[in-house]
Amino acid sequence: MKKTFVSKEKLEEIIREIPTPFHIYDEKGIRENARLLKKAFSWNQGFREYFAVKAEPNPVILKILKEEGCGCDCSSITELMMAKAIGNGGSLTMFSSNDTPDEEYVFANDMGAIINLDDITMIESFEKTVGRFPKTMCCRYNPGGVFKVSNDIMDTPGDAKYGMTTEQIYEAFRILKEKGVENFGIHSFLVSNAVTNDYYPMLAKLLFELAVDLQKKIGCHISFINLSGGIGIPYKPEDQPNDILAIGEGVRKVYEEILVPAGMGDVAIYTELGRFMTGPYGALVTRAIHEKNIMKHYIGVDACACNLMRPAMYGAYHHITVMGKEDAPLTEKYDVTGSLCENNDKFAVDRMLPKIDMGDLLYIHDTGAHGFAMGYNYNGKLRSAEVLLHEDGSFEKIRRAEVPADYFATFSELPIYKTLMEEAAAD
Repeated sequence: MKKTFVSKEKLEEIIREIPTPFHIYDEKGIRENARLLKKAFSWNQGFREYFAVKAEPNPVILKILKEEGCGCDCSSITELMMAKAIGNGGSLTMFSSNDTPDEEYVFANDMGAIINLDDITMIESFEKTVGRFPKTMCCRYNPGGVFKVSNDIMDTPGDAKYGMTTEQIYEAFRILKEKGVENFGIHSFLVSNAVTNDYYPMLAKLLFELAVDLQKKIGCHISFINLSGGIGIPYKPEDQPNDILAIGEGVRKVYEEILVPAGMGDVAIYTELGRFMTGPYGALVTRAIHEKNIMKHYIGVDACACNLMRPAMYGAYHHITVMGKEDAPLTEKYDVTGSLCENNDKFAVDRMLPKIDMGDLLYIHDTGAHGFAMGYNYNGKLRSAEVLLHEDGSFEKIRRAEVPADYFATFSELPIYKTLMEEAAAD
């Protein structure tokens, strides 16, 4: 059984101030997990985690991770702005983008971020837009084909739009070296949500061997290797979590087998985890507001896919706890739905749960990454608040819920704007 990090009593206290639905995050869990990751890679002097901002783009969460030694991995100019605002300028930010607009390279370069080029054609784009190349640059690698762990196909990099081919990355390093780049990084993301301790060590072996050959053939100095993300979390109660200490040890062994004998024992290891860092330490709290019986038994809640789109988009499983009924028998089969005019707006399908009464609070687990972050405004729905549960048991609203005026704000240049805002104010 999956446990909640907040009690029903505490949620009822929060709800008196902040109505459902809202996402809530566990500061204690996030900090402890960041420290565990740091411990797992403490053998590498240059190690740094660059938290994937896209997973949970809230400056309060980013500052917590900064205090634990994490940088920011950004994929857009607004994420770069957020990283800069919390003090993660310079090499504390990695800019890993694709199909990148020129102005975003200018902004990233001006703030001193480490720029990770997704495609060899971006070398020319960068030079035309920015001019001189920085002393340190990174390139994203895609080996193509399929990626296997213990003979199991984990993902198919050959179908992904990201990264350079093997031939292209050699050519990219050669060109960049000629243009004055002195320190190189290699980055690769091949698997999403891998729940196995073997993924990172196998990826490390692939990248370490590439690094040795690149340094030998191109004569470039490899200063860091970014293993990127991909370490997953156990969404289902029966899933076994990854052991980050075992993962770190696995990478260390490969490091000493491949890089150290090649005289590359000074290469820093970077990660850019998102889901692993915050996923289990967030939850969507929603209330049961309707019950419907037709061909199936439906429970309608006051959240919808606009608050958490993973189940609708991917058919992803998110465990649900009915607060106060943790030990009650699972006697009812429900579809738990939101109110969108889309039939896939379901948090659970044919899920066995305790009997749900109207007003019950449902705690939807593991929304701390790609939960609020993927929210949207379809059907005119407004995005929810975010709440941080502090280590001392107090709580803080770290993002207010949207109101109609927020939704209408982008119509400000239209004649109808005044009428819309009057309606919003009246509501």
